[in-house]
Amino acid sequence: MRTIDINSDLGESFGAWSMGEDAAILEIVSSANVACGFHAGDPAGILRTLEAAAARGVAVGAHVAYPDLVGFGRRNMDIGSAELSADVIYQIGALQGLARSVGTQVSYVKPHGALYNTIAQNRRQADAVIDALLRLDPTLKLVCLANSPLLGWAREAGLQCVAEAFADRAYTAEGTLVSRSRPGAVLHDAELIARRMLRLVAEGVIEAEDGRQIPLQADSICVHGDSHDAVTIARTLKAGLLAAGVNIRAFSQGQAS
Repeated sequence: MRTIDINSDLGESFGAWSMGEDAAILEIVSSANVACGFHAGDPAGILRTLEAAAARGVAVGAHVAYPDLVGFGRRNMDIGSAELSADVIYQIGALQGLARSVGTQVSYVKPHGALYNTIAQNRRQADAVIDALLRLDPTLKLVCLANSPLLGWAREAGLQCVAEAFADRAYTAEGTLVSRSRPGAVLHDAELIARRMLRLVAEGVIEAEDGRQIPLQADSICVHGDSHDAVTIARTLKAGLLAAGVNIRAFSQGQAS
């Protein structure tokens, strides 16, 4: 039986500003990428999300980002290597403390937004993030964009990596994500998304925006928690995978390599 993880970005509410439906999403996913305060999330809200994840047995990862609350971590930043490593260590450490306080632990790291996309291709910034994990806890798994150079760089450094695909994002013919600035970059048809992801799991391919079929091997599928239809998409995706005999399990339980 094929096994796949479903993850979502959570803990992103900030003060009176509410983002996503964490409680509902946590009933569906197997892994939760929890904000660490740099792009979104305040301590009390992050703690509530961690409590809910722990209560449901959902694996927890640190969703580290550039220091960009105003831009929700989606603006590119040319940060020096030492500063970027320190930022990542700081964010993971904060989340580890909050997680321990509610009886769970941080088992992986998934960069957010612009940082995620930058280190998928930019060796200098990628090395800074890799260095942060090696210095803090080399047993932490690193979530990387499937087919990206980052996978090879991180594995060469000795990290365990998780190849990730995005359920609700369109792909270019090169296997990268279509920029959010372009029409059609974000998908909303839950049934279409479920069919695309089932084919990905079963055949290892995904249809690019130009109709080309590209090879894509993934250990985890992300559904963005900040989408207004995230719950419907996640629920439909999970139901479709289960109906096809696919097992849903957190990658922290062992299938990442």
